[in-house]
Amino acid sequence: MKIEHGGNLFAICAARGWDWREVIDFSASINPLGPAPAVRRAICSALDRIVHYPEQSPARLSARLAELWGVDPDQILLGNGATELLHFYARVQPQSRVTLPVPTFSEFHRAWPDAELVPWDQPEEWPDTGLLVYTQPNNPFGSPSPRVLRRGQPLLIDESFLEFTQMASAGPLVEDYPELLVLRSLTKFYALPGLRVGALIGSRRTIATLRKRREPWQVNVLAEAAALAAIEDRSHAEETLAFLHEERNRLYKRLCSLSRLLPHPSCANYIFAWVDGNASDLCGWLLERKILVRNCTTTPGVNGESIRFAIRTPAENDRLLELMEEYFCGH
Repeated sequence: MKIEHGGNLFAICAARGWDWREVIDFSASINPLGPAPAVRRAICSALDRIVHYPEQSPARLSARLAELWGVDPDQILLGNGATELLHFYARVQPQSRVTLPVPTFSEFHRAWPDAELVPWDQPEEWPDTGLLVYTQPNNPFGSPSPRVLRRGQPLLIDESFLEFTQMASAGPLVEDYPELLVLRSLTKFYALPGLRVGALIGSRRTIATLRKRREPWQVNVLAEAAALAAIEDRSHAEETLAFLHEERNRLYKRLCSLSRLLPHPSCANYIFAWVDGNASDLCGWLLERKILVRNCTTTPGVNGESIRFAIRTPAENDRLLELMEEYFCGH
């Protein structure tokens, strides 16, 4: 099974001798407006703290996130990014049966390589026994996934892109559904992927059990300072949502005009599209022009040649559109 992963900007540039600042990375779906203005200042202010150990579990950040997400601090387990947390959970809570509605986040296949696969948009085929793991919204399609909550069935919902959609989180339901875990990322909406901050939300009992198995110091002092500054800036969050709504609609309309590309409607900050032709050739051609997009053709649950790309700034999006038009006219 070959699954493409985005966010390999530095490795790709190092292999080609490129300056990473000259490359536009559409393969990782990060807030196109970047981090909130106060984030850089917060990191600089926290530099004196790097000579000391961070808290084993950051209490200030947990308390602030609990307020933001409508849960209790005891229901939050923080980690070094959402991916680190899902692998931790898979390691310390092995399951005899795991089901992945596909297509889905590539790291789920690494965490549970023997999982059963079912169609993401056919919940009637999702089993009611064993661990069920799905993304909300769907990744890579960007459409809302069916919400399935069953008492007695272990369930992990990845809400890493939820902030971009304005959809309701399942987090406040974890006490009513004790087997439910909700995975959240602070790196995508707040544009902090290089710092790695994520969270698991679960019932108090579940989180207490997981915390006993947890290695300490998973969130460093710079990441905590950046995350606290980012979530305090509500105006930046509102600006992000307003920008994304307008730019996603504009980009989608332009993509629909390309005769050899079929975009899928999205409510997230990325767009999936089927390609009339060889997606690998398209990705390679764009790469030579210092544009990174993600090839989704080999992703389980995806039928046909396809790509996924982030919604970035208008100028960057226009550059991608111009190159796609040039490619399809010449191939």
